[in-house]
Amino acid sequence: MALPFVRVHFWPALLSLSLLAGCASEPVLLSKDSAVPVGVDLSGRWLIRSDPSNQTVRSESGQERLIPQNRPQRSRRQRSASGSSVQVFLEFGKSLKITQTDFGMFISYDRSVVEEYTFGENRAVTIGPIAAFRVSGWEGDAFVVETVDDSRTTLFESWHLDNDDTVLVRELRMTKNDEDSLKMRQVFDRQ
Repeated sequence: MALPFVRVHFWPALLSLSLLAGCASEPVLLSKDSAVPVGVDLSGRWLIRSDPSNQTVRSESGQERLIPQNRPQRSRRQRSASGSSVQVFLEFGKSLKITQTDFGMFISYDRSVVEEYTFGENRAVTIGPIAAFRVSGWEGDAFVVETVDDSRTTLFESWHLDNDDTVLVRELRMTKNDEDSLKMRQVFDRQ
């Protein structure tokens, strides 16, 4: 009599476990458009506005703090107390040089670190031993980069032009479980 019980109750349980294991698999990001919007070119040299509110971040506790101006390069490669490693892919700089091609974007931060993105990419990325998944491309007139790590923390970056293409606006958000641990906006003026 044990055989019918196994047949009837074992398979639904096995199927449920398989579905749960599938949910715990690699994070999935939606690909972005690879076609550059007509007339949009972020290329140029950009200088961050000196307004202190332009250099603050709101942390998960809701408190604002200044972005360190002289932090050691790549020190953020270590995991934070929350277990997130996605912050290693986050760069800051007072001066930016952006080069946009038909297929990608190069962003140089303070002439020391250059990030390279391919429009429409959806792939694994690494910095040393840290691995994550990244998508980049266009959403409307904004260039968007999303990076997610194994703790399912997502770093969202958006770049768009404003004020007749003389202002570059960068929106940043780090999210885990639908809660923002970092949210900021930076404004750059064309040099």
